[in-house]
Amino acid sequence: MPRSEEAAMWYSVVYKAIQQIPYGKVTSYGHIATLVGYPERPRQVGVCLKHLPDASDQPNARYNGDTVPWQRVINSKGAISPRGVGGAARQEAALAQEGVEVGRGSLGERTVDFSTYGWFPERLPSDESEDEE
Repeated sequence: MPRSEEAAMWYSVVYKAIQQIPYGKVTSYGHIATLVGYPERPRQVGVCLKHLPDASDQPNARYNGDTVPWQRVINSKGAISPRGVGGAARQEAALAQEGVEVGRGSLGERTVDFSTYGWFPERLPSDESEDEE
């Protein structure tokens, strides 16, 4: 999907950050944007995930649905963002496989308790290991 070198770099940076979210944890689009240095771009993080190739379509892609844990990114209210038909249910199922409990909000939205499952480090683990070297 990226149409320029700059866009391709953005997608790569976002996907690498998402790969660092631990199994069984979730974070927000906004937190990923903050971790990669662009706190004003949470929607662009969502765009990256929207265009993440499906592993069955591109099994050899460096970044695809099998290599990037897309299911671990939710909105800042702790809810799974609505998407196409069945998308939120698929995300809920993927999180449930990791032991993440998905509840229902007052309007039926799928929610995750950030106090239990949230992952909000100040820096990406890869950035911290670079500092140690």
